[in-house]
Amino acid sequence: MRRNKKKLKLKKFYFHPITVYLFLIFLVIILSAILEALQMQATYSTISPTTNELESTLVYVESMLNFDGMKFIFSNAMTNFLSFAPLGMLLLTLFGLSIAKSTGFLDTLCKRCLIKIDKKILTFIVIFLATISSLINDVGYVILIPLAALLFMLNNRNPHLGIISAFCGVSFGYGVSIFVGSMEVNLIPTTIDAARLIDSSAHVSLTSNLFIIIAFSIILSIIGTIIIEKIIAPRLGKYKEKEELTKTEELVVTDVKELEQQKIEKGHYEKRGLKAAIITAIIIIIAFIYMIIPDLPYSGMLLDMEEDTYLGQLFGNNSYFQDGFTYMMALLFTLIGIAYGIGAKSIKNDKDVINGCKESFAPIGEILMLIFVVSQFTAIFRETNIGTVIASWCADAIGNIGFTGLPLAIFALILIGLSNILVPSPSSKWEIFAPVMVPAFMQSNLSAPFAQFILRAGTSITAGITPLLACFAIYIGYLNVYNQDKSKPITIHKSIGYILPYFGIIAATWILLVIGWYLIGLPLGPGVYATI
Repeated sequence: MRRNKKKLKLKKFYFHPITVYLFLIFLVIILSAILEALQMQATYSTISPTTNELESTLVYVESMLNFDGMKFIFSNAMTNFLSFAPLGMLLLTLFGLSIAKSTGFLDTLCKRCLIKIDKKILTFIVIFLATISSLINDVGYVILIPLAALLFMLNNRNPHLGIISAFCGVSFGYGVSIFVGSMEVNLIPTTIDAARLIDSSAHVSLTSNLFIIIAFSIILSIIGTIIIEKIIAPRLGKYKEKEELTKTEELVVTDVKELEQQKIEKGHYEKRGLKAAIITAIIIIIAFIYMIIPDLPYSGMLLDMEEDTYLGQLFGNNSYFQDGFTYMMALLFTLIGIAYGIGAKSIKNDKDVINGCKESFAPIGEILMLIFVVSQFTAIFRETNIGTVIASWCADAIGNIGFTGLPLAIFALILIGLSNILVPSPSSKWEIFAPVMVPAFMQSNLSAPFAQFILRAGTSITAGITPLLACFAIYIGYLNVYNQDKSKPITIHKSIGYILPYFGIIAATWILLVIGWYLIGLPLGPGVYATI
């Protein structure tokens, strides 16, 4: 009788990420009310910009399940959506990429250039560019994720692999680059203020982490490429295009000479289009470079000339270069695509350009819905102060643990990584951690630049696995755009599952590299070491 018994199979439910984020919003609202009732709070220290002395700040969890909380949720919904940083950058990027693709530029580029590159090298290029993209805030997410998906698909590879490669490169290498950038400009003033609590003459240069971030960016990109090709790619398998429901075939008698002639003409037009695109790209890039060179006739248009240093002018909070970089990239792809289309005769008028954008913008509706819900979730969570309270507890633990030397550095790295899940912004975390962590490091014979690098390391380790990361919505959104089985959406759980091998190996790599760099005594930057 046991043999005849039918096995009951539980039906699997696939909750769309939008649904999951709505559940998370509801959960945060309920949790905030419970934690407020329990009087969950913390006190953290900030540094007064006028007196350079510590000031205590009390922060407590605020309930969203009351009149003020509901008022915030409903009155700020549109503001949260429109001020969501990735939204505008993504739309601009899609505009440029859609023109470059519709005119045939990207297809020809892949067919004539990129297809000759070994797949492992292409993966390394994507991950390396993604890793160093943190030079300019979050542009790597909005530019490289959609671009990598297109390039991988045009090279007959799984576009999901391109999305994962770009996302992992940006997230798990967010703290490193090949040169100093926006992160240094944002973090170093706080680091200096914290260091002067111990040494009034302390100074931290912009290049204090230069050597270690260059080395780590290369090492992490190599290891990331191995993880993608050896572990993640075999699990994903090949990408299967959606088959047509009906397909008809016609027998066409074609003159072989005529077919060969058409092929020759097409190749000629493609070469001419690529030549026009390359010339256009060179002109635009030279113009952009000229705009960030100061003290030349009509130059420096993209610099914030109110800043004292050049890096401040280039990467400061009010830098036109940093704020307009996504627009410049979109403009670059747009003009290159148009130049190629004119040269290759793939476009004849303005209507061809506009109509060509429709296909790329067709799936944007689902991503916009996801971004709207994610923007509400992140704003509501931030308003509750839950993340700030827990980050404050972590900062206090670093100051009171009693560790010294390398154990203190590793302990701080782990706590920063944990707090980063709830407070993904490096600058927001550093305002809480720096006044405690930098003095603790200096009193333990560890340098302030090393403390700052530990923040970068901890942030990078967990950046890719927190749903509170704003650009996480772009990652999940594009996975579902290229998902052929719409009845089984790629969930948050599945999207994180894709990158868990990358997270585990890269996290271990970060920790081992930090330990090795400290023990060997290699310089962090010119004349700067982990120890004082």
